Amino acid sequence: MKIRGERECKNCGTRWSYYETGEASCPDCGSLRSVAVEDERRHHTDSPAEFELTPHRTALADGEGITDIADSVASDCRAYLRKRGFLRGGELLPLDDTYLAVGELRAAITDYRRDARFGAASDEPEREAAERYLLDLLQGADDGERPAPADVPESLAPARGLAYAAAVDAYRDDVASYLDDAPEEDARRTLGRIRDQQKRLDALEGDLPPETVESLVRACRDLHRYLNGEESALAAARQRLDGLAES
Repeated sequence: MKIRGERECKNCGTRWSYYETGEASCPDCGSLRSVAVEDERRHHTDSPAEFELTPHRTALADGEGITDIADSVASDCRAYLRKRGFLRGGELLPLDDTYLAVGELRAAITDYRRDARFGAASDEPEREAAERYLLDLLQGADDGERPAPADVPESLAPARGLAYAAAVDAYRDDVASYLDDAPEEDARRTLGRIRDQQKRLDALEGDLPPETVESLVRACRDLHRYLNGEESALAAARQRLDGLAES
């Protein structure tokens, strides 16, 4: 949405930025009566959002199992992702590691709990590999730590693929809004190619090699760098997308 985010309180005169606080009320007196102090409306989809996995790590340390905390972890992940976006006061943000890690944690822990609940066939080494991977995500997702593609166990690779497809889809929407204000045809064409690969990943239910999925994320980041003035980044994005089209 487009808003005028620089505000002045009509009650006490305090000025603040909704882009930074995400709050419509005055930070000093709490009044909801304010006026815009800028003429331009700017695209804004990102709100301040905190994400903290410490309570869940504590629960695990106290003896609870991954399936015991799965629902609450997934709920916290969803709440965080709902607040997040990639446009802040008209500025295009990158597709960041925390957003990706939180999305993957939500998808992976949901899949793991479902498989455990319904007794999906899995041998012991596969189950242990999945548990170790989830523990890695629980240890670092709130700090934006993402396991390397080579570390993704086979049983959870589709969850990563679908989570990243959803992240790319959300990012693509915000880039399209950004380009509505700052048209750039080369970027628009590249964004269309990103969309094609994201749709392919969705159609395959995330079931592509994690290294292939990572290339799509990197293409998004290349496009962001290009839109921020790094001319050579567009060629890098196109090269990655060429590789994806051939895979």
